[in-house]
Amino acid sequence: MKKVFLFILLCGCLALSGTLKAAEGQLMAGTAKINITPKQNIPLHDSVYARALVMEVGDMRVAQVSVDLANFYSDRVADVCKEKYGITQLLICASHTHEDPNMADARPREKKPDHTPFFEECIIKVVGEAIGNMFPARISAGTRTFPQLGFNRLIIRKDGKARESWIGDEHYNVENPERIPFGPVDPEVGVIKVEDMQGNARAIVMSYAMHADLGCFSYEISADYPGYACRKVEEAFGNKAVCLFVAGGGGNVEGLMISRRRSGPNDPIKTDYKPIQRTGELLGIEVIKLANALHASGDNTSFKMRTDSLQFSTRADKNRKVNVHIATFLINDFAIAVCPGEMFVQLQLEWKAKARLADVTPLFFGYTYVKGRSPGYVADVRSAALGGFGAEGGNRIQVGGGEAIINKHLESLYILNDQRASIHLK
Repeated sequence: MKKVFLFILLCGCLALSGTLKAAEGQLMAGTAKINITPKQNIPLHDSVYARALVMEVGDMRVAQVSVDLANFYSDRVADVCKEKYGITQLLICASHTHEDPNMADARPREKKPDHTPFFEECIIKVVGEAIGNMFPARISAGTRTFPQLGFNRLIIRKDGKARESWIGDEHYNVENPERIPFGPVDPEVGVIKVEDMQGNARAIVMSYAMHADLGCFSYEISADYPGYACRKVEEAFGNKAVCLFVAGGGGNVEGLMISRRRSGPNDPIKTDYKPIQRTGELLGIEVIKLANALHASGDNTSFKMRTDSLQFSTRADKNRKVNVHIATFLINDFAIAVCPGEMFVQLQLEWKAKARLADVTPLFFGYTYVKGRSPGYVADVRSAALGGFGAEGGNRIQVGGGEAIINKHLESLYILNDQRASIHLK
C-alpha cells in the first residue's frame, strides 16, 4: 500500500473525501422504463429511453438510471431525488450513444433546443415510478467472456505512436474495414440480475466496454447497439424485466461492425442499421445466457458503498483543478467501480484483475454520474505516452490520474471488504 500511496502523491492528485455507508438485510427493489425522446423536428430511427433500478437495504436507497444519451450529469436531479424520494446515492449511466437527440440534430449549436430540463424531469419521473414498484428481491452478478465485438481504435503505427482508426496510412485502412481485432479490449460482459422472491427476473444490468457510435453521423435519433441489446434481453424475459445498459471503460474501444459514416444530413446514402442491430443482438444473446445462469442464494443482502472525491490538475493548465467523484460498491460477493468520464479499457482491465485478488466478482461502470461533472477522456499512462484521440491534449486530467482513480477504488474495496483495513490504509 505504501507504493500505491507514493504513486498517488507523484500524480499530484488530492483525495478530498471518503464516505462509507453499509446496510444488511432484505433487499427491496423497484424498476421502471420511460420514453425520453423529445418531441422535436429531428429524424427518428428508434426511440431513446430512461430505465431505472432502485435498490434499498435498511436505510440505504440507491437509484441507478440508465439513459440512451451521450452524456448526462445533473446535481439538480440528485438533489431532487434525495429530497423527494430519500435517495442515498443517484447514479446516472449514459450509454454514450452518438445518435442521441443532441447529436442527431444537424442544426448549428446555437439553434438547437436545450433538452436538459426535459431529461432531468424524465429521470426524476422514472425514479419515482420505480419506487412505486418496489418488491422484495434477491440479487446476483457474474461475468461472461465471448468473442470480442470491438477493437482498440488507437492503433500503434510504424513511428511508434498511436493514431485513431479513422486516420489511415499505407498499412491501415480507415475505420478498420478488415475488422482486425486490435487490442487491448475487455472480452467480458458483466451482468447483475435482480429477481423477485419467486425467482422471476425483474431487472438485468449489463456492463460492456465499447463505444456506442456504430451509427455515428446518422443524423437520426437512435439508441445504437445498446438499444438493440436491451430490447433483445427484455423480449427474452417476456418484457417483464427492465434491462439497463451501462457503458464500461470503452473510451478507446470501437465497434468492429461499424456503419458507414454519412458525410452530412443531405447524404443520399442512409445509415445501414443492420450491423448495429447485429452487434446489439450478439451482446444481448450473451447477456441472456449469463442472466439465466445466475441464481441468487439467501434472502439476506449485504450492501456497502464508499464515495470518494479526487482532485487533479488538467493537462492543459496545471493551475486548473478538476474534481472527480467516484463510488465503489460491494454487494454480497461482487464489487462495482463507478467512474465518470470515458475511461480507457486498460484501466477497467486493471481494476478487474486486482479486484479479483480480493475474491470478488468485479464490474465496471463508466460514463456514470456520481456527483459533479465529467473529466472527459481518462487515459492510462502508456496510452497517454503513445498519443492519439482521447489520450493526449485537451482539458483532460493529468497523466497518471486514471491509475490514481483505480487505486482509490481498490483502496475502497479493501475497506468495504474488511473495515479494519481502514486503520492500515490511513
